[in-house]
Amino acid sequence: MAASGRLVSVDYEIFGKVQGVFFRKNTKRTADRLGLVGWVKNEVKVRPGQAALKTVVGRVQGEESKVQVMKKWLRETGSPKSKITDAQFRNESIVDRLEFASFDIRK
Repeated sequence: MAASGRLVSVDYEIFGKVQGVFFRKNTKRTADRLGLVGWVKNEVKVRPGQAALKTVVGRVQGEESKVQVMKKWLRETGSPKSKITDAQFRNESIVDRLEFASFDIRK
């Protein structure tokens, strides 16, 4: 492993126009290209008296430097037709081992 080869895990939630624009598919493609593992799924939060909030949530794990690249992609790039308004990252921590064998799209 590289000098920054420690393993990290981070949860994320992406806001904006991120559903119906192949965001999950492109997230998986990017994670696979970087050699990361975890998952991604659409989330719908019902808010009384307001429109439902549609976001994309997930967890990504892998070598710290590659996770940082993925965070930048989630925050700034996304899928070609997406429009990201906010990216929130939580529970970032160093892990001893990866919890997943691959990066999956969850329903």
